[in-house]
Amino acid sequence: MKTSRSRISKTIANRILKVGNSKKLSTEIAAYLLAENQTKNLDSILRDIQLTWANEGYVEVIATSSFPLDAKTKASIGSRIKKVYPAAKQVIVTEVRDSSVIGGVKLSLANQQLDLSMEAKLNKFKQLTITGKV
Repeated sequence: MKTSRSRISKTIANRILKVGNSKKLSTEIAAYLLAENQTKNLDSILRDIQLTWANEGYVEVIATSSFPLDAKTKASIGSRIKKVYPAAKQVIVTEVRDSSVIGGVKLSLANQQLDLSMEAKLNKFKQLTITGKV
């Protein structure tokens, strides 16, 4: 019988919260997902894990940018996320580097995204210009 994605996600999230993340645990999770042919659901599983963590008070935000984020920027992101999740015990800012993000940052949570990149701002300006609202 195939285990549901939500059950897999909840089990992984709870195990990481309980014992912490380690190379051994990551290897075990990867092996399980490969054996159960669940790798195609990896993005969904990761979002479900983030949601489970958020419900437990540990909010993870993925901050995607071209350049490393300094401590002040990470703290600013953390304080803004804390306003959205006031019951959060901890806000974890995970950096991801992507050279296609020319400037600014893209923030991704389990069920929300905020695109503060230069490309998004320029696209918004273009859209407003075309519709005559600028």
